[in-house]
Amino acid sequence: MAAGISVKKALFQQFALVAKALAHANRLELLEFLAQGERSVEVLADLCGLSIANTSQHLRHLLRVGLVRSRKDGLYVLYSLTDKSVVALLGSLRSVAKTNLAEVDRLVDTFLKTKDALEAVSSEELLLRSNQGLVTVLDVRPPEEFAAGHLAGAINIPLNDLKRRINELPDDQEIIAYCRGPYCVLAYDAVAQLRAMGITARRLDGGLPEWRMAGLPVEKN
Repeated sequence: MAAGISVKKALFQQFALVAKALAHANRLELLEFLAQGERSVEVLADLCGLSIANTSQHLRHLLRVGLVRSRKDGLYVLYSLTDKSVVALLGSLRSVAKTNLAEVDRLVDTFLKTKDALEAVSSEELLLRSNQGLVTVLDVRPPEEFAAGHLAGAINIPLNDLKRRINELPDDQEIIAYCRGPYCVLAYDAVAQLRAMGITARRLDGGLPEWRMAGLPVEKN
């Protein structure tokens, strides 16, 4: 019995190392960016608004517990998620926090639902309507993220280019916008801009990582 208890404690200590590595907002944001595709330290630092040294330190924590992996590419070190289980872990963390922390609901109500109170489109509905040619799927992430992987048939127009390139979108179909995940503001802002221009638009419920986790079709450039 004593040996069994010690093994259980040892296992929980290992689980706690993963939890400790996740216990920083910057590391969770890094994981969200890596869920879009492989990135260098320099690119991740720029995306997160951190120094390269600080970004490297956070990545080392994630690397030690096996949440990310790295490889050398010439002068650069590139990082990626270890596997899809990391995306599932982030999804579970969001779900638990949303269910049990009132502050999460307050933030969503204050900053996101004010942007778009309409119910988002489910992956199943989007796949069905897209296959029927009834909607246009709009990816508003940066081009390098789109190239690393995107919903099949999606058009890439980054949010900052949307007004300038609006003529590239059909005016006789509903537009379904998506970005990095359920709390990514890019899709919220894109839908708001499209509606202000008189275009019917909604958001996808989730982003590329959730779509990929569901085993739905993904393309790469």
